[in-house]
Amino acid sequence: MSVRILPVPGVPEITAGDDLGAVIAEAVGAAGLALEPGDILVFASKIVAKALGLRRHTSRDAAIAAETLRVVAERTTAGRVTRVVEAAAGPVMAAAGVDESNLGPDGGVLVLPRDPDAAARAVLDSLRRALDWPEDRALGVIVSDTAGRPWRAGVVDFALGSAGVVALHDHRGDSDTDGRPLVVTTIAVADEIAAAADLVKGKISHQPVAVVRGLPWATTDPGMSSASDLVRTGPGDWFHTGPVEAVRAALGVVPGSVDATEIGIRSVGPEKAGDRAARAVRVALHAVEGVVATADWPQVELHADDEFVLGRALASLEVACASEDLTVESVDRTGSRLTVTLAEC
Repeated sequence: MSVRILPVPGVPEITAGDDLGAVIAEAVGAAGLALEPGDILVFASKIVAKALGLRRHTSRDAAIAAETLRVVAERTTAGRVTRVVEAAAGPVMAAAGVDESNLGPDGGVLVLPRDPDAAARAVLDSLRRALDWPEDRALGVIVSDTAGRPWRAGVVDFALGSAGVVALHDHRGDSDTDGRPLVVTTIAVADEIAAAADLVKGKISHQPVAVVRGLPWATTDPGMSSASDLVRTGPGDWFHTGPVEAVRAALGVVPGSVDATEIGIRSVGPEKAGDRAARAVRVALHAVEGVVATADWPQVELHADDEFVLGRALASLEVACASEDLTVESVDRTGSRLTVTLAEC
């Protein structure tokens, strides 16, 4: 198998209402890139959003909030809060995919299409019409976006939406080279194609479209898997909530809420143990009334007239410490006052 990845030069600035398929068909023709059956065109989500008129003249934070279904994790970084969220567009990603780069003098921010597969189908239909493409010849479209990955540095492109492409290739039931049956192997084909195409695309070079040629994954079958099938949801989502956020949420501090911001959000960088301890105290006592607390690392003083409330405060503090990589080392009691000594994990 031989694979070629070809950038499409000469794509003009896309504006709201543009027939994206027709525009790209013209650019492909002008570049002398005659499309072949089985070709897959990868479009940057930015030009799809521009064509759909998804520019919002509002603050970045307001746009992110509007495009967020739930907050998975949040951290402070570079003087602002960054949230990894389940976006209305489907994937879990930073800032819900809201984009404020390369938007020209009109400014604003761009949001992602709420149904990326439908957007990809519309582009593919438009492209077929513009090219007078026969129905029995395979041609595919992937709408790509960029995201980070857990446990890996850097960002990569992935398939946000797709049409006319086999997005998932299931190897279950096949055998490996030693004859052992494969029971879990399913390849995210559309993601691999999107990442490969980004090697010749880019924000700086202003080449938002690439043709991937030589792969067997373009299809005329409308029932094939699409990019939305690549998103893990429900019981299959092992990472529904970040571990820090899960602890805080259990104590009533919901990620993404005003309370979370007022109590304080962990930084992506190192923080002093005393600052983390003070934040753990605020989290612990968020839903516990009738307790007076003071923190002077490594001690925390808890005082309450009600013995049950005092015990609840201590239990909540032990849990809250887990969200700050701290632990309770010892507890001393004098009447209605507890002296809690903390330590770093």
